Amino acid sequence: MSPNAEAPRERVIVGRIGRAHGIRGDVSIEVRTDEPELRFAAGTPLIAGTPADRILWVSDARWHSGRLLVAFQDINDRTSAEQLTGSLLEAEVDAAARPDAPDEFYDRHLIGLRVQLADGTEIGEIREVLHLAGHDTLNVERLDGTELLVPFVQQIVSSVDLDLGVAILDPPIGLLNESVANEADHGGEVGE
Repeated sequence: MSPNAEAPRERVIVGRIGRAHGIRGDVSIEVRTDEPELRFAAGTPLIAGTPADRILWVSDARWHSGRLLVAFQDINDRTSAEQLTGSLLEAEVDAAARPDAPDEFYDRHLIGLRVQLADGTEIGEIREVLHLAGHDTLNVERLDGTELLVPFVQQIVSSVDLDLGVAILDPPIGLLNESVANEADHGGEVGE
C-alpha cells in the first residue's frame, strides 16, 4: 500500500437510537460499543440506516441518569428526532485497528475465527459474541451445524490468535459433549 493510500475501512454497529429526549432533538442511545466516548464524540459522523443510509454528525453527547443522550447536527426538534427512533448507528473504522490491551478484542475480529482444541481438533466457527451480565459468551457454530455457547473467560478460551484466525479452547468436562456430562451425573452409567 502506498504511503498516501487510506487504510481499509469497515462499518461496525455502535448503537441504536432510542426515544427522543426533550424538545431540542436529542435522542437516547442504546450503546453497542465499548468506546462510547470515542464513537459519539462531537464532530463524529455516524451512518443511520433510516430508511437509506444517512450521515448524522454528532454535535453533543452526554450521560444522563445512566443513558447516553446524543444531539445531531440538523436534528433540531422532537419530531425530527422521533423519525430516527429504532435506527442502527454505524461507524466506519480502520479494519486493522485493535484495542490497546493484548487480551481485549473487538467483536468484529472474533466473529469468523476457527475454534479448536489445543491438539488441533476443529470444533467450529465463532458466529456471534453475546454480551451477557456475568461475562461475554461466544456463540460457536459446530462443524455439524449445532450451536455451542462458550463462556469467553481465560479458563476456557485459553488463547486467541487473530493473525492465525483461531481461538483455542480448554473446555471443562461436559461443555463439548452432553453424554460425558450425563455419565458424570449418573456414575458412569448411560441409559437409553
